[in-house]
Amino acid sequence: MSYLERAKKDGYAVITGPENRQKITYVTSDNHTENYNAPEEQVRAEFWAELIYKYEYPAARIKIEVVVPDRLPIDRADIVIFSDDECKRPYTVVECKKDGVTDAEFAQAIEQGVGNATWVKLRAEYVVIVAGGTRRVLDVSDKYGAYEREQNIIADLPKAYGKPQEFRFYKGTDNDIKPVSREELIAAIKKCHQTLWGGGRLSPPTAFGELCKLIFVKISDEQKPRKNGQPYQFQIKTHEPSSKLAERINELYDEQKTKDPEVFTDSIKVDDRVLRTVVSHLEAINLNKTDLDVKGVAFEQFMDGFFKGDFGQYFTPRKIIEFAVKMMKPENDWDVLDPACGSGGFLLHTLDYMRRQAGEYFDKEAQQVEYYNYWHDFAAKHLYGIEINDEIARVAKMNMIVHDDGHTNVISFDALGSIDTMHDHNRGFSKDKFDLILTNPPFGSTINKAEKPYLANYELGNTYDAKGKKKPRKNQSSEILFIERIWEFLKPGTGKAAIVLPDGVLTNSSSQYVRDFILEKFQLLAVVSLPQHAFAHFGAGVKASIIFVRKRAPKEKPDMDETIFMAAPELIGYDATGRETASQFDEIVQKYEEFQEDAHPFFV
Repeated sequence: MSYLERAKKDGYAVITGPENRQKITYVTSDNHTENYNAPEEQVRAEFWAELIYKYEYPAARIKIEVVVPDRLPIDRADIVIFSDDECKRPYTVVECKKDGVTDAEFAQAIEQGVGNATWVKLRAEYVVIVAGGTRRVLDVSDKYGAYEREQNIIADLPKAYGKPQEFRFYKGTDNDIKPVSREELIAAIKKCHQTLWGGGRLSPPTAFGELCKLIFVKISDEQKPRKNGQPYQFQIKTHEPSSKLAERINELYDEQKTKDPEVFTDSIKVDDRVLRTVVSHLEAINLNKTDLDVKGVAFEQFMDGFFKGDFGQYFTPRKIIEFAVKMMKPENDWDVLDPACGSGGFLLHTLDYMRRQAGEYFDKEAQQVEYYNYWHDFAAKHLYGIEINDEIARVAKMNMIVHDDGHTNVISFDALGSIDTMHDHNRGFSKDKFDLILTNPPFGSTINKAEKPYLANYELGNTYDAKGKKKPRKNQSSEILFIERIWEFLKPGTGKAAIVLPDGVLTNSSSQYVRDFILEKFQLLAVVSLPQHAFAHFGAGVKASIIFVRKRAPKEKPDMDETIFMAAPELIGYDATGRETASQFDEIVQKYEEFQEDAHPFFV
């Protein structure tokens, strides 16, 4: 039961009216009534109830919309806690804003709250600014005066007129950090990114990279062994300047960076005060205990918007990834690779698939160890990714960490470069190694021989005359070279792949040599033609298909009796604007299973 629900049950507040026109009456504040549907009012109502039950202030001493005496123009404090039953001596002034306000709006709310709290006719000891999950508490007693905004920050409002605590959150207490809903997590991530981006202080991808570092620190701090009653370190401390908080966060980061140098190599590059604001957005959230599906969808929805346009090539829509994974049905002991992993979508959904499979084989509660080991061992030992862009590789690693690991074998590397060099960097990467490859390789970029001498090492990086004599090409499309690289990575005879390719590779007469290569080197199991709008929402308008293939054994020749499953769905779960629609993908998966049993082609 929430604090507000308790307040309603105890008769301190009443909510009336139809769902879209609700009114809230604060019974203990002279029956003051407001529009409950206003987002700001919902924030105020929840915190008002929290003051009663969590902070233990008498309901009759908490007043709503208190007029600031003799102040022109007329101003009202959202909430005032008084220290006497007559409500003459203000103790705390609270300013409430809706969740998701900008940093500038939050700073303005601080000034408004401090102005009210320090006004000569309304002198209070504390001011609290609340905007959803983001809070700031200031000591505005005579000790600090009306102009201090740094040294007088305290961790939390004191309980029941007591003394301020050193920290707000302590493990295993009523003030422990809590898991959150998807909406709350999305809001927090957006606020963090907005704070770091700061209207241009950092580029959006750089800001997201810094956010990844701070979330990494946050998760690491939650996972550190500590006894019940001990405070977390990733939080604001009473009377601690921003510089000291930054020192503490950087020490945590450096400690983890030493343990896991593959995740992050450089330092945190965030202004101290900006860092404090980010901490205030995240400190109350328990990321480790927040449901995995909630975290997955929250991060994905955030990145959905972030990776559109300029960064669309690093993000494959969720529905397409889920479909490819279901078609391939990965197994627990398979080595799985995405050689162009971008933000890590294929890897994450393969891990989610394995986690669901663990739930089918083991009771999540009664067989916790077996359940956990089943999918976690897969994540740690069998899941691999390559991403050429350092910043995006960091996003992929962070994504994996948020999903409870699997980041160890994600490397920042040119997947078309030397496999031997990759192997030297991480011994998990080698030829003929992988059971399954799931990937959406970059379309349209050109590999130039002058810049990338390795082009001549590829069969598809050369032309051949009638006598078979080869001549190096000056350039080749990246997606074509990825086809050959995928073939090199797969296990002979059994290795399978799902590859998103532009339709031109499958239809243009100039690409016949590529299709010949595919049919010679692979058994073509299925071709699913995606509608034009499949990637439009993410800034790419290229018509594409997914091919599903099996690498042939060394002496295996194409069989004229081989049949190919084909499908061309129009409904894929979303339209060109990204709005949700019906989907034919599950039907196609079912038809493909029937096709494999009967070896007859189906057209959907």
